[in-house]
Amino acid sequence: MSLLTALAIMLSAAQAPAAAAPAAPPAASPAAASPAVASAEQWLGLVDRGLYADSWDQAGTMLKTQMGKPGWAGAVEPVRRPLGAVVSRKLKSETPTHSLPGVPDGDYDVIQFETDFAGNHKTTESIFLAHEATGWKVDGYFIKPAAN
Repeated sequence: MSLLTALAIMLSAAQAPAAAAPAAPPAASPAAASPAVASAEQWLGLVDRGLYADSWDQAGTMLKTQMGKPGWAGAVEPVRRPLGAVVSRKLKSETPTHSLPGVPDGDYDVIQFETDFAGNHKTTESIFLAHEATGWKVDGYFIKPAAN
């Protein structure tokens, strides 16, 4: 499995009983550190509101070629919905790069957020973006329980 495919699939997350669709979360940060971070925050807002098909529509070319809209929504929904609403999201790191294993050289950014969900679910969200003609686009997303 390529890195891109691995990034496009939800790898792991804390599981909890099903919750109602989350409300819009608080802002991730007062000022975005870069256009890539701003794009990641906007895209995460769609996922936070349960608009999984819309998040696919706004995703990058690489994600879309690896996974169709129904597959994406089917992979994201059972992982995110049980976590509940976002309580807080803080930028943890941003790593611009021109090369990543398994993908052609280009302009990429790997962004991590420390995100707390309702029910005391502390996670690390990792978002992989590529710069396309229309701006920064999400090509991978995964979430895992935060390291203690």
